[in-house]
Amino acid sequence: MTVDICYPADPGAGLPDVGGLDGYDGIAITGSSLNIYHGGIAISQQIDLMRAAFTRDVPIFGSCWGLQLLTVAAGGAVRRNPNGRELGFGRRIRTTAAGAQHPMFVGKPAVFEAMTVHLDEVETLPIDAQLLATNDHSEVQAAAFQAGRASCWGVQYHPEYPFREMAAIFRRLRPSLVAEGFFLDEDEEAAFIADLEHFEREPGNTALAWRHGIDGAVIAKDVRTREIANWIEQQVVPGRARRHRG
Repeated sequence: MTVDICYPADPGAGLPDVGGLDGYDGIAITGSSLNIYHGGIAISQQIDLMRAAFTRDVPIFGSCWGLQLLTVAAGGAVRRNPNGRELGFGRRIRTTAAGAQHPMFVGKPAVFEAMTVHLDEVETLPIDAQLLATNDHSEVQAAAFQAGRASCWGVQYHPEYPFREMAAIFRRLRPSLVAEGFFLDEDEEAAFIADLEHFEREPGNTALAWRHGIDGAVIAKDVRTREIANWIEQQVVPGRARRHRG
């Protein structure tokens, strides 16, 4: 398997042209610190890339910014979340009736926690999109829709993140998280970061799991990443076979 990584917001990113997208079996878009409603070239060229991808028979998966980008490119809308930032572990994410039947969530609990960090949310899904998961913080936690020839799956949380990535994000956001009320002071914030790093070294630590109210849906890598694994198995691999690439 060959994976190409690009940074489509950057000048001179060397993005593939429309025809070049046919060489890929799948496209995955992860997080960003951008706000899509601010506009500008860094955002418009990403929207243009997705709309080009919609003209090809290539499945797309988006997490966090990826879901927001796919939504806007397909005609939906994104806003700043009126509930504020969702951070650390998204709580009680639950599949909808459609989500319970969708292949994205095969092997996933009906209610689960997931690593997350986002200030914006999907306000309006594209026409004919399926809402697959929700929670009390953001109505759209997962969705699927067809955009042109492309099948799009997206989640607002981060199934791809290991604990060390979340720890790095918390360090990057310091000291604003104290000001936003997530921690009483910087010592409490530092302790939480230390717990995340401890989880990376020792994911089976039941005392830490109890303290933070999480279970195997976050701790066990095969469950945490199930949405991505399902996308590869149900979307990428069959498409590769249709193209006679093995």
